[in-house]
Amino acid sequence: MRLIPTELIRKKRFGGTHTREELHFLVEGFARGLIPDYQATAWLMAVCFSGMSNEETAWFTQEMRDSGAVMDWSELGLTVDKHSTGGVGDKTSLILAPLVAAAGIYVPMMAGRGLGHTGGTLDKLESIAGFSVGLSSTDFKKQVREIGTAITGQTADMCPADRKLYALRDVSGTIDSLPLICGSIMSKKLAAGVGALVLDVKCGSGAFMKNPADAERLARALIDIGTRSGKKVMALLTRMDEPLGRFVGNALEVRECLEVLFDKKVAYEGKQPTDMVELTLELAGHMIFLGGKAADPAAGRELAAKLLLDGSAGRKFQQMCERQGGLLERPLPEARNCYVVKADHSGYLHYTDLEKQGLAAVILGAGRRVQSDQVDPTAGIEVFREQGAPVGKGDILFKLYAADEKRFQPAFDALRESYRVAGEPVARSPLVAKVIT
Repeated sequence: MRLIPTELIRKKRFGGTHTREELHFLVEGFARGLIPDYQATAWLMAVCFSGMSNEETAWFTQEMRDSGAVMDWSELGLTVDKHSTGGVGDKTSLILAPLVAAAGIYVPMMAGRGLGHTGGTLDKLESIAGFSVGLSSTDFKKQVREIGTAITGQTADMCPADRKLYALRDVSGTIDSLPLICGSIMSKKLAAGVGALVLDVKCGSGAFMKNPADAERLARALIDIGTRSGKKVMALLTRMDEPLGRFVGNALEVRECLEVLFDKKVAYEGKQPTDMVELTLELAGHMIFLGGKAADPAAGRELAAKLLLDGSAGRKFQQMCERQGGLLERPLPEARNCYVVKADHSGYLHYTDLEKQGLAAVILGAGRRVQSDQVDPTAGIEVFREQGAPVGKGDILFKLYAADEKRFQPAFDALRESYRVAGEPVARSPLVAKVIT
């Protein structure tokens, strides 16, 4: 039977269910330019209104995976990766990749750039002088095989259908569709070829998913796709209603990670790990468990803590930097200008809209408002108080950093909408709300 794009658009518009053949026709047509943008956009809008079944979503994701090159790691046995849905100050990948590799697990990590108010792993790593995030497939595989890990960007020949459809979603108001979100995330992870995946699904005002029900729905949908595609997948629902760690911004976050990797006192201040270290260890524990090096996630976490404290993770990070051209002996870039934000009265700090803090970092230059923007590696925010912490009048709450001091006022205008100092304390949400398998 000859398939016609307009009929498939109508079918989905009125709530119909696509066959695998129909989805292959649509995705291949989008990727090859045989179906024009206006028809692709109409179909995306129909999906937004009518949704997709779990089976349809998995098929759609697999078709996008197969629209380009797919990595093959079978020679190495089981490989493990992590994906985060993004947040403010989320820098765990920089420590996780070398930490889990130090446990004897292959971690080929394909990362992305900043998206909206959230930072990107590739932008952070490029704060290190000389660090290359554009490895060829050959060099990527060689490095993972020889030292256990590499972090690089997606190659140009992977998931071309997703790349074209995402560009249309970005300008057509079709971003917030669960099947389309899941398809975009998982097609890239499936194309990366790893055998097991730990998902860090953020929940809170600084995440794309603001409430727990939506975050859990996303996590379960992602796990379903992975399982249907023959992968081992687990998800952690994690807190994102306050910044993760002490810094937001590229070189600032790298500095924080280097302190954790190379300074035991920072990693475990007074034997109590910071929230960033705690989350990193939780994620590492689950990755080590899926990688077969621990009997359960708790044992994996214990091993991860040992490898962090004995310097194994730091040495692996150094190896990775050397292989990818990173010059750790050179100091990280620092901002020329600093703006101090103090409390104007006593009380307790409440983060009310963390997305605005992420936006403030973007305004300072740490992210992109449009694709052509250049990221300032020195820009960002230093965070001095956690959710619910007591503050006195005149206490420093934040320091803003930027190359251009003209950015401070608009950044502060956004930042002050992200918090308030109130008379009553607020309870912190649990760092890990739920583990889903």
